[in-house]
Amino acid sequence: MIKFENVSKIYPNGTKGLDNINLEIEQGEFVAIIGASGAGKSTLIRAINRLIDITEGSLTVNDIDVSSLKGKELRQFRRSVGMIFQSYNLVPRVSVIRNVMSALVPEMPFIRVLLGTFSQEEKMTALKSLERVGIADKAFIRTDQLSGGQQQRVSLARTLAQNPDVLLADEPVAALDPVTAERVMEDFKHINEELNKTVLINIHHVELALKYADRIIAVKKGRVIFDGPVAECTEEVLADIYSTEEGVANESV
Repeated sequence: MIKFENVSKIYPNGTKGLDNINLEIEQGEFVAIIGASGAGKSTLIRAINRLIDITEGSLTVNDIDVSSLKGKELRQFRRSVGMIFQSYNLVPRVSVIRNVMSALVPEMPFIRVLLGTFSQEEKMTALKSLERVGIADKAFIRTDQLSGGQQQRVSLARTLAQNPDVLLADEPVAALDPVTAERVMEDFKHINEELNKTVLINIHHVELALKYADRIIAVKKGRVIFDGPVAECTEEVLADIYSTEEGVANESV
C-alpha cells in the first residue's frame, strides 16, 4: 500500500507543489494521475520514490517510511518501486538486452554494461521481460536503432526485470504517436492484470487514462480535487479539472 498522510511539498522559491495530500493506493491498482500542466502530477509521482523530498506529512510504501531512508536502504527501496520516464533513460549505443540486464545488478559499473559480462540467468530474466512487452525479437539490436515507442517498451522491460512491487510512470507516452501510445498503455495494463503490479501513471492524455486505468486521481494547484473510479470521472468533473486557473509552476522540478 502507498499511503500519503497530510503530505505537502514546498519548493525553495515558495511554490507549493503538493498541498495536504491524503491518499491510499492498494496493491494491484492501476491509477492514472491527471491534471493541467503544472498541477503537481509529477511532484506527486516523484515523491513516492524520493526523487523529490516532501516538506510535511508522512509517506509510506508497504509500511516503509520513505522519508527515513538513506544510502543503501534508499537504493534498495527504489528497486521495489520501478520508474519509467518520458525520456527512456537508456544507454543508446549498447544492445537492448544489455540495457535490460543493467537493472539486475545494483550499482553496476558502466563498463560492465558495455562489456556485457552477465550470467545466463540474468540473460534469461531480461529476455523474459522483453517478451512480456512484445519486443524480445529486438534483444540484440543496438538501442539507438529503435523507434521511440520501442525504446519506451525497453525501458518498461528493464524496470520489470528488477521485479518491483510498484511501477511509476511519469508521462511515459507523451512523446509517442497515438498508435504507439496505445500499445505502450496496453503493456502497462497487461502487467497490472497479469502480475498484480501497482501502476501509477502521470498522463496528460485523458482519453488514455479513462480507457486503461481503473482509478483516476486529479490534481489541481497541488491538491487532489477528484479521486474515484473511471466511471465517475464525468465531463463535468473534467471541465473543473481543466479550467483555466493558474496551476503549480515548475511541476517537473
